[in-house]
Amino acid sequence: MDVLFDFTPVFDNMGDILQAFWAVIRLTVTTGILSLILGTILAGMRVAPVRIFRGAGTLYVNVFRNTPLTLILAFCALGLSDTLHISLSTQSTVNFYWLAVFGLAAYTAAFICEALRSGINTVPLGQAEAARAVGLTFFQSLRLVILPQAFRSVIAPLGSIFIAMTKNTTVVIVASYVESAYIMRQLFEEEGATIPMFLAFAIGFMIITLPMGFFFGWLAKRLAVSR
Repeated sequence: MDVLFDFTPVFDNMGDILQAFWAVIRLTVTTGILSLILGTILAGMRVAPVRIFRGAGTLYVNVFRNTPLTLILAFCALGLSDTLHISLSTQSTVNFYWLAVFGLAAYTAAFICEALRSGINTVPLGQAEAARAVGLTFFQSLRLVILPQAFRSVIAPLGSIFIAMTKNTTVVIVASYVESAYIMRQLFEEEGATIPMFLAFAIGFMIITLPMGFFFGWLAKRLAVSR
């Protein structure tokens, strides 16, 4: 029983634990930026007047939203790297990092796209018609008039998606990139599965995700669109 509550392994392996969460932070920041860019592009495709764009955007979202993340990451590691021999760096750790980022970003972008599309639907149709009436093209009106308002109305849902994305980094070991879940399992095997060790990793994720939740909640209230 004393071993189960022993804090010594936590203090002895604090360097490995901090390194694991540094990997989580790097994945979160890079993946968040890429998924936001890709999700915005997909949202534009989903509401585009060109049928082929709408069809391609719909196909992408339906495929990636209904495919398990582990399969996508496995495809990145085994399909892109091992089978197609696509290498993004001569260093294996850097290569696996970017494969994990691309797989996680491709998956998250589908959810960001749908959140943005719901925000686009909240923008009054008259504003889009007015933008077209003054000579703006569809993509100009989307970029200058519609998307700024859509982003403001879906900040809270986007925050939830980014928090879920942060927790999804625990499965990127499928793409051969070492992060918190792998380090925790390794420490459990070496030191034993103790409650303090589990709490250390749980608190680590809370330190990352709780400020994100508070920030997006504050930002959503700050930038709320008045109707």
